[in-house]
Amino acid sequence: MEVKKIAVLGAGLMGHGITQVAAQIGKYEVYMRDVEQRFIDSGMNMIKASLQKFVSKGQITEQQMNEILARIHPTLNLKEAVQNADLIIEAIPENVELKKATFREVDSYAPPHAIIASNTSSISITELASATKRPEKVCGMHFFNPPQLMKLVEVIRGAKTSDETIQTVLDVAHKMEKETVLVKKDCPGFIVNRILIPALNEAVALYWEGVAERDDIDKAIKLGLNWPMGPLMLLDYIGADTTLFIAEVLEREIDEKFHPHPGLKQMVRANMLGRKTGKGFYDWTQK
Repeated sequence: MEVKKIAVLGAGLMGHGITQVAAQIGKYEVYMRDVEQRFIDSGMNMIKASLQKFVSKGQITEQQMNEILARIHPTLNLKEAVQNADLIIEAIPENVELKKATFREVDSYAPPHAIIASNTSSISITELASATKRPEKVCGMHFFNPPQLMKLVEVIRGAKTSDETIQTVLDVAHKMEKETVLVKKDCPGFIVNRILIPALNEAVALYWEGVAERDDIDKAIKLGLNWPMGPLMLLDYIGADTTLFIAEVLEREIDEKFHPHPGLKQMVRANMLGRKTGKGFYDWTQK
């Protein structure tokens, strides 16, 4: 199936980035929808700031920036966003019931041929698909933060996802110049987070149990495993709340061995979520 128009639901950290990549690299017409004007404004401002950096580095011209922005259509109206879309990419908060309610509503407005893809990092695609009358047209399309820079997209097959749906989403990701991996079986955490979140949880344990200082934990993994940044700094980028949520999904759906460390829960209770709140393992207020 050929995709010409894309709707992105959510203008936040991931949503605005996916919108930018779709319009800038994929050259798609993109409707970016959120529930409040302030979220829309924030998302558009971040897109403009990002594009301005490309201009200042000589990677695109001012005219190209304006052409990209002209392909982006921000809206508060869900029906307007999805009624003519070939592909809908959901990038709203990681809440199962909220996502299922959104999928139900999207299913009622979107054309019959439209694919609904979720950017979820851990929630079952099969469960989300059950909220629609088109489970064969539902899959996972998991981008990584920030979508403008990170090359990987995990494409996840739900229990009833058709081959055509998978191929269409792979084609779209490739047109956005992304590298893809196919998750053949719907499982919590997919590939990356199934491996990453337990590693981050162990880094939290080392810190809270006093085994090593923050900087030494991060230095050890950066130099020993050739990571571009240490696990505690990465956790600050992801967010302690998001990390905890995924860990709890892994624990609940797979095995209790994924039990999140109490220190991680304590950080979430203290609102020490990382970059998004200015304080986590690192102080982000001056960065």
